[in-house]
Amino acid sequence: MTVQARRVLLVSATIGEGHNATARAVEEAARRVWPGCEVAWLDALRTMGRWVPGTFNWIYATNVESTPWLYDFFYESLWRYRWFANGSRRFVGAWSGPLLRRAIAEYDPDLIVSTYPMGTAGLNWLRRRGELDVPVAAVVSDFSPHPFWVYPEIDLHYVMSGTSLRAMRRAEPDAVGAVCVPPVVSAFQPADRVPARRMFGLPETGFTALISCGSLGFGSVERAVDAALRADGVGRVVVACGRNTALRQRFANRADDRLVPLGWVADMPGLVASADVVVTNAGGATALEALACGRAVVMFEPIAGHGRANAELMADAELAELCPRERDLTGTLHRLATDPHELAQREEQALKHSRTADFAEQVAALAHLPRHHGRRPLRPQDAFFVYATTPAVSQQTGAILRLEGQRRSTSDWCEHITRRIARHAAGLPMLTRRLVLRRGRRPQWIHGGEIDPGDHLRCREPHDGQRPETIINEFFSTPVRTDRPPWELLLLHDVDTGSASVLAKMHHALGDGVAVTSSLLRLLCDSPPPATTPSRSPGAPWHRRAGRILRGLVSLAGAGAAPKTSVAGRSTPNRSFGHVELPAAEARAGARAHQVSSTAFLLGVVAEALHRMLGDTRPGQRFRVMVPRTARTARGGAGTGTPGNHTVSVSIDLPVGPMPPGRRLAMVAAGLDRPDRTGQPAAAGAVLAALGVLPAPLHALLVRRIYQRRFFNAVVSVLPGQRRPSHIDGALIAGVLPVLSLADGVGVAVGAIGWGDRIGFGITTDTGLAPDAAVLAGHVRDAFTDLRGGDRR
Repeated sequence: MTVQARRVLLVSATIGEGHNATARAVEEAARRVWPGCEVAWLDALRTMGRWVPGTFNWIYATNVESTPWLYDFFYESLWRYRWFANGSRRFVGAWSGPLLRRAIAEYDPDLIVSTYPMGTAGLNWLRRRGELDVPVAAVVSDFSPHPFWVYPEIDLHYVMSGTSLRAMRRAEPDAVGAVCVPPVVSAFQPADRVPARRMFGLPETGFTALISCGSLGFGSVERAVDAALRADGVGRVVVACGRNTALRQRFANRADDRLVPLGWVADMPGLVASADVVVTNAGGATALEALACGRAVVMFEPIAGHGRANAELMADAELAELCPRERDLTGTLHRLATDPHELAQREEQALKHSRTADFAEQVAALAHLPRHHGRRPLRPQDAFFVYATTPAVSQQTGAILRLEGQRRSTSDWCEHITRRIARHAAGLPMLTRRLVLRRGRRPQWIHGGEIDPGDHLRCREPHDGQRPETIINEFFSTPVRTDRPPWELLLLHDVDTGSASVLAKMHHALGDGVAVTSSLLRLLCDSPPPATTPSRSPGAPWHRRAGRILRGLVSLAGAGAAPKTSVAGRSTPNRSFGHVELPAAEARAGARAHQVSSTAFLLGVVAEALHRMLGDTRPGQRFRVMVPRTARTARGGAGTGTPGNHTVSVSIDLPVGPMPPGRRLAMVAAGLDRPDRTGQPAAAGAVLAALGVLPAPLHALLVRRIYQRRFFNAVVSVLPGQRRPSHIDGALIAGVLPVLSLADGVGVAVGAIGWGDRIGFGITTDTGLAPDAAVLAGHVRDAFTDLRGGDRR
């Protein structure tokens, strides 16, 4: 099936003409394969600042002409020191990425192709943050893809040869690449030399050497001319000086009829066709254009850095001859001028390389790239839950969807859900990702390929007196597998009662509770609710945000260690899962009667239940809970359908000492807004982001130090739900029960979600530290009964 790209964005830069020449080739191919498509250009350097293009062009020319040793040192350091390469790439990506974001959003492309390394760095930076959900490719026009050229987030890098592909993998092992033919416009093709020479007023016979060293005309051009003029058999030496008018004037002042100096040439395809051999020094666009025309290529005294690397790889691929000294160039030109057989072999090799594929078809293939084809490091907020995993505490979140209204067989249910997975899972990015875990390295996502429903769905029927609770405990106690996209479903069907439930669990790195619920609905529901998009309210000024973060950091530091409690200690692998459903209307009425918010009311119910579970409490005793709050806002760039964890956590000290339930609820409500007043949410988000810049081992160590019993006693989450009915093959989703994970040394987690006319509580306990979850579930029900009437005593 042909995929039509309607809006193509080219990210290039004017630093010489090579990157723009490659972009023109991509544009021509795109217009050929997708008639009517829109193509826009974005100059990465100009986007980075008005002063940047001129400054970078001056730095580049100065390094090549005056301080080649400095350029060599920089280039060699990129290969020799991984930390230096990564740091340089991240710096440039963090610079260019945010500036590219706005321009990309305005154009809204469905394919992005970069031909400039710093532009690619910015695209990689955006991808690391979960942005750019369209195919992103890079065309690497240098034969040597150095570490600044290739990135793990880019879906595909087109490189120039098989040796280039091996170099790409050495530069970035996680990069995805393929070999393409020379990316040049179609005018560069084999042509008869005689008509081409007539166009430029050159003699029709004799051996012609073309010396072309890019649009800037720098490097050892004059030495190349001298060496060529000394070669016996060379009839003419044509020099394309580009925009270097001083160089052209120096050649014009020479008294040698064999020398033909030219300035800027508009018809470069014709000029290349007129030559027998092309001499160049960088291995970029000029060399590619010569190969496409079927001309022999000679690399003479390659410029520093990438020029030398390109020349060596071209020579390894037998696509060019490397001449490091003048006498080497003189000898090579003499040999080619006097040996037609060797010249023909060189031309045949060039044509063979250029005709292995059609560049237009290779560009067309970019539209078929799966989103996020390559490996992608996890966002710091998602990697947090990989690092928080211990042998005794798996980090997975889940839910139980309770179905009513349709009585059918287990096989019918399984067939329907299997069909839904087969049809819809591939369209949900959250469900196609697989974790790649390597010791000492950042965890990564990789596209998991085609989803096999059999890997993710099981169906069970209780039998021989087996209780459904036993199957539920078994399912949620088993860590989700990570050798495939880390999510699993279990259809639990009680044939005797006709009741059916869908149990779901996902690795917490895939997303928070909102993302899990949204993905389940979109995967399974007959008419899933649309995923919401973030609002567009403007953020606070930076100085206000900085002030909130500072106040929050002070508040977090001042909170100190969590109070001592009997339900914290060394974690065990023993789990129990309980649940209770309560009438939503009565909960809202109770909140109104107590003059508190619904969230405060539910937290008050949990506080009262914890008091009863703990038993003999003392006056003034506190119990610290960590409460995740959604951060799915415009500034977070996330709606309900966005994968990943978009929450910040605040700590709240619940009163669990002896007191009337109404008074406890009032104290909970009074303290609920304290984290916001002190800036805790902003500080927590800043800390999570800051952890992401640390080396992976240090990031993991700090996560394990802070996400544990020393700082909180339980996890409590009140999730947003929905009131409108949803159905799975006609059966009503009558209730949803969240299933939360624990933390190291923490024995209790409680989640609550409003669904239709019910509020579902899901409770997880470590039975080595806390009572069975059913005990706490009973206390929740009793506390709700005591509080719903509005008694404030």
